[in-house]
Amino acid sequence: MNGESDVFRLGRNIVLFPVVHGSGDSAVEVRRLMLNQRFDCLAVPLPPSFQGDVEQAVEGLPRISVVLQRQPQTDFTDSDSDEPSQTASYVPIDPCQPVISAIRIAMQERISRAFIDIESDDYLPRSAVLPDPWALKRVSPERFAAAVLPSLRRPEAESDWAQLRWMAGRLQQLSQQYSKVLCLCSLPDWPWLRAAFAEGLHDLQQPDWSETQPQTFAVASRSMIFMLGELPYITGMYEQARAELDDDENLSIDGVKSLLLEARDAYRKEFGTRARRITPSLMSRTLKYARNLSLLERRFAPDLYTLVIASKQTAGDQFAVHVAETARKYPWGQADSQPTIRFGVDRVMLPDGTALRPLNRLPGVPITWRSCQLNTRPDLRTKFQWQRSWNPYGQCSWPPEDESIERFRTHVKDVALDLIGNDLARTEKFSASMKDGLDIRETLRNWHTGDLYVRVFPPARGRIDCVIMLFDSPADPRQYPWRITWHAEHQDESTLSLFATNFLSEMVGPGIAVSRYGGAMFLFPPRPVRDIWHDPQFNFADTLEERLLAAALHYSREKHVALLSHAPPGAGWRRLAARYRKKIVHVPLAKFGAETIEKLRIFHVLNGQEVRSYAAHFIRRP
Repeated sequence: MNGESDVFRLGRNIVLFPVVHGSGDSAVEVRRLMLNQRFDCLAVPLPPSFQGDVEQAVEGLPRISVVLQRQPQTDFTDSDSDEPSQTASYVPIDPCQPVISAIRIAMQERISRAFIDIESDDYLPRSAVLPDPWALKRVSPERFAAAVLPSLRRPEAESDWAQLRWMAGRLQQLSQQYSKVLCLCSLPDWPWLRAAFAEGLHDLQQPDWSETQPQTFAVASRSMIFMLGELPYITGMYEQARAELDDDENLSIDGVKSLLLEARDAYRKEFGTRARRITPSLMSRTLKYARNLSLLERRFAPDLYTLVIASKQTAGDQFAVHVAETARKYPWGQADSQPTIRFGVDRVMLPDGTALRPLNRLPGVPITWRSCQLNTRPDLRTKFQWQRSWNPYGQCSWPPEDESIERFRTHVKDVALDLIGNDLARTEKFSASMKDGLDIRETLRNWHTGDLYVRVFPPARGRIDCVIMLFDSPADPRQYPWRITWHAEHQDESTLSLFATNFLSEMVGPGIAVSRYGGAMFLFPPRPVRDIWHDPQFNFADTLEERLLAAALHYSREKHVALLSHAPPGAGWRRLAARYRKKIVHVPLAKFGAETIEKLRIFHVLNGQEVRSYAAHFIRRP
């Protein structure tokens, strides 16, 4: 808004500007108004008793704090209830609060400040369901306020009108003392404050109150999300843009993209090679999912719940956990000299352990807290306890992962059989049947004769009972210290020899660990074999892969052995196969999707079959 608007003009020299408390977009509009017009007084919708502490706390920004004032305890509170019996009103020193942003600018520009709200011991916040303030990016504040006007309900309580008339009377006094006054008010109060001002002069008689002095507290970083109007991460981006003189016009949306990118980096750092690939395409689907959920809830910008749900549905629980943790990050800590309080859902805990019910003096749009089921990771102390209680003589696999890897083994075997059949393919001149398809190359080669040639793929001869999967070759023995041979529990499982990462370094539950395949050998139908990692007849092998291959060639009863790997077997491996009178059928790993392979490489180790009864509750897919 570049010029003065008649919509917000009140009296001869007052601009009554309605704001949505707790909105960074609304704070940007307030800043634009104060920089485009000259004011010599800022009327703040807070009681005078808060002025000194609030202004002192504003000077401490970007450190977040609250100015809290206890209200007298009533005699009829239910002592048996779990809810706090005493209430306290507070002012959040939040840089995304339009009122706090205006105070900050006024202090920097040496503009007088007047706190004009009435003092009261029984403050009750008034809030209303309002449109998303992001609409201010597309419509003017005048149009935004006019569109909301028909939905605003007239206050019914006499105490509400007493407060409005008190503020109107203070504005009339300020109008006579200053040449131009800017007054900020909550959007639901805007038309009724104008109506109270139009009634004329009011007798300003301050009602009796307890004169309790406010206190300033720092806010615990992990509880800021219950107090700030925007997400702590978004609030931090507004402050960073202010410090670096960057553009912050679209941070309410661009900040969401930055949040997801930072969460992706943290997710990759934790899971490393086990992490799911968060591609730009997947990120785009996550943003589209969040947008659609926001529109269903009649909002333009997503809230934390929407972001977490969108991340969970598109990229899994663990990425959603990192999104939630990143959203709670605020780069500036609290001052060491201030006592710290912790906020929760409709609760605040003072440093002495007293629980109070907080009432926000700058209430924004009503917030509904919803639960979201996520499989979170344990802390380090819990992991250490699980490691100490591990029984090294009782290990087994998790059946759902057994079924997945067995299905994949069957698929690799079928692909290998098809490759054997391709080697036996021949070309025939077309006579009565197209057989297995037209041979374009041979037909073009004999184009001058006018004959057609077709391909014939005879059925593959023989079977494959051994499949080798080398996911990481050449494999570093230090990276894959765990080597074991597992025998089948039933006839639908293979005899499995593998080398993998140390599962004890990644505990996910009591008696539940996670590991990652480096390579594996599958014998099906299952049969008893000696542990290939301790069998001296394979000591000639120099690498983990060569030992696995030698064991496969030794124990296979068929002529062909399937090998799944990135690169085809070299001359040395083929000579080794010839020594056992076998042939290696190479199946390129590139035939399968990288994300599918990464999912299959991750498997869980359980400390006994009894753990299977509750393993599903702890097993987390990246």
